[in-house]
Amino acid sequence: MPGLGPLWLSVKLGLISTAILILLGTPLAFWLSRTRSHAKTFIEAMVALPIVLPPTVLGFYLLILLGPNGLVGSYWVKLTESSLTFSFGGLVLASILYSMPFVIQPLQNAFESIGRGFVEAAETLGARPLDIFFTIILPLSTRGFLTAAIMGFAHTLGEFGVVLMVGGNIPGQTRVISIAIYDHVEALEYAQAHVLSGLLLAFSFTCMFALYFINGRLRHEN
Repeated sequence: MPGLGPLWLSVKLGLISTAILILLGTPLAFWLSRTRSHAKTFIEAMVALPIVLPPTVLGFYLLILLGPNGLVGSYWVKLTESSLTFSFGGLVLASILYSMPFVIQPLQNAFESIGRGFVEAAETLGARPLDIFFTIILPLSTRGFLTAAIMGFAHTLGEFGVVLMVGGNIPGQTRVISIAIYDHVEALEYAQAHVLSGLLLAFSFTCMFALYFINGRLRHEN
């Protein structure tokens, strides 16, 4: 039975990355759903880029950017006297960028599906923008937030190329479950690889089943 440390580290990484993405991605997704700016198409393309960009390419450029001599990494070293690369903090930042479209796109779609009628009615009654957002838009976007949270978490849990390039393979710090599986396969330890792969498969299927089941229930209730 292989150690489950990489699994718990992956779950921790997924929870933190998804929470930050929901927090920071919600304003961006809402802006994208409402704006008519010419910059919208460019920003949407940037957000969606990780879907088609090979993870090793994204990981390579993040390694350069976050490294001790990189544009971001050098300032981080001056502030904290530690490196972002080959650290859990670096994994979080890389995961946020890599899983961005899987959180922002469902949120944007949810916001776009809300008609202007409810919002305009609230505006005529004197409701402030924040009140409208929290009392009308958020409750009507429940399915979008659910989809974004599950997709972002599941995607982060299974990533390999980006986390390997940015975090390396440090036990207890950056050795997530996908890297642990690769290590076991490389060492011909197929039994251990089977256990971790089976856990990841079962967990991923459970996430997707829950997503479709709950979304189906919410769709019928509405």
